[in-house]
Amino acid sequence: MRTYEIVYIVKPDVSEEDLDKLISQMESLITNNGGTIQKTEKWGRRRLAYQVRRQREGQYVITTTDCEPPALREFERVLKVSEPVIKFQTVRIDEELKRLEKLRRRREKRGASKGAAAPPAPGPPTHPVPPAPPAPEQAAAS
Repeated sequence: MRTYEIVYIVKPDVSEEDLDKLISQMESLITNNGGTIQKTEKWGRRRLAYQVRRQREGQYVITTTDCEPPALREFERVLKVSEPVIKFQTVRIDEELKRLEKLRRRREKRGASKGAAAPPAPGPPTHPVPPAPPAPEQAAAS
């Protein structure tokens, strides 16, 4: 299964109850097609960067899911024909998660090898530092 992050924007005039119904409908669509929902967040009402379908604001919803590509295609098809949905975007994030995990393991391995062979950190200087000479204005005033 692949991991996807789906962000969709719903019209601002949709009530909270209707938004919850839409979210549960979309979640059941994924689970009925063999996928699992990791999390769903409502980001709330936000101003859009530009006008989309004559709307300046929208209610953002983000869903992270594990599913197969056919289930995702069905999810996107339903989003396209859904009246309250203004816009949506799907991003596959499992490849990015694998890359970040590999990078993290490499850093830990490098840090462990450096920690064993690293020399002790330098301490404060052993010789005394002479005081700075007085500024010219202070010398004339004295």
